[in-house]
Amino acid sequence: MARISWRQHLAALRRGQRWWPAEVGLRAAGLVSLAAAARVILFEHRLAITPALHDPTPADLGLCALFVGLLSLGLSLSVWGPRLLREIQLPGHF
Repeated sequence: MARISWRQHLAALRRGQRWWPAEVGLRAAGLVSLAAAARVILFEHRLAITPALHDPTPADLGLCALFVGLLSLGLSLSVWGPRLLREIQLPGHF
């Protein structure tokens, strides 16, 4: 049985062909990212309300930026999966 290299798998994904390990792996990574985003925002919520309400600190803003990044990554991976790697044709003016 011939083994297929990662480059061949990546080229197939770029052409739009489906490969179930990539589907499972990327969608699982998306769910892990969403779970991490939930943990980050719960931690930030706890920091923001205890011991008393306060103005946002750079750490608060950094945690919120991390939350937005994890949420964006998690949603895109869990919804689109390996279709994010597909190459698309652009019109000539690009």
